[in-house]
Amino acid sequence: MLVLRPVELADLPQLQQLARDSLVGVTSLPDDTERLREKILDSCASFEKDVQSPGPENYFFVLENLTTRGLVGCSEILATAGFNEPFYSLRNRHFTSASRELNIEHGVPALSLCQDLSGHTLLRGFHIDSALERTPFSELLSRARLLFIAAHKARFAEAVITEIVGYSDEQGQSPFWDALGKHFFDLPYVEAERLCGLQSRTFLAELMPQYPIYVPMLPPAAQACIGRIHPDGQEAFDILEREGFETNSYIDLFDGGPTLYARTSNIRSIARSHTAAVQTGSSIDARGRYLVSNDSLTGYRAIVAELDYHAGQPVALSDEMCAALNVTATRAIRLIAL
Repeated sequence: MLVLRPVELADLPQLQQLARDSLVGVTSLPDDTERLREKILDSCASFEKDVQSPGPENYFFVLENLTTRGLVGCSEILATAGFNEPFYSLRNRHFTSASRELNIEHGVPALSLCQDLSGHTLLRGFHIDSALERTPFSELLSRARLLFIAAHKARFAEAVITEIVGYSDEQGQSPFWDALGKHFFDLPYVEAERLCGLQSRTFLAELMPQYPIYVPMLPPAAQACIGRIHPDGQEAFDILEREGFETNSYIDLFDGGPTLYARTSNIRSIARSHTAAVQTGSSIDARGRYLVSNDSLTGYRAIVAELDYHAGQPVALSDEMCAALNVTATRAIRLIAL
């Protein structure tokens, strides 16, 4: 059985292997021992902290195979983007120019550096073993974060965003970066993303042009990258799109990938999840597949389970499910259909 839980310091060696295998552009998962150690300790402190309103907390989850004790995925929630340092994006909007004399009005799309998305909760760091892609466990890894938000709403903002990794080719070349960022840093895309993972995006973003960049002046290959998703990022996009997230006018600073946005209260797994009491010692006449979580904080657990659920009634769980969720009879759980 696979279970999603908060990261622990003992996970560091396996987590670093996940970082080595992760997609270029997932800067929140750096292949660096000390940086990962810091992230783990920061996450542990965030789970322990008494929080009344969203702040700088970062909640880091891992997906563990309980049989092999191996980690097969990870994902994160940053409670408030831009809390400790600026959170930069590129805003893609039209600039309109007009001439009364010629009776001409013309709109030109332009990219502007901004911090508009600061203050929102940020989903990031999604990575799953390739053998589990397009399975219910991808849904677990992504959506169990949303069940966690549903159980602890005071810790998170009224809106949630996520940046989907933009297009780069098999050699790690990003046409968008080559046309824009590379001129200001003289760094390959892969190296720029690596530095962002080890330090922060702020020092690079502050060197980006402060004036609008007119999209028609970019090479066609770079223009085609605006809002384009890397093929390996499509699943992460699809899962959240089904949750009600939508693209907006913001793109990633370095690769041009799209940003997804949703009001927290409108997200499917938050708005439609149910709570029910646990019933043990009963056989399960499974009628559907569900994501199930225990609503705890430091002891948070979530699994995929075949259940027979009826609103307002207790839910029968097997001993294996109870052990994975660390729950006993009458304990409340949260669930939503896959």
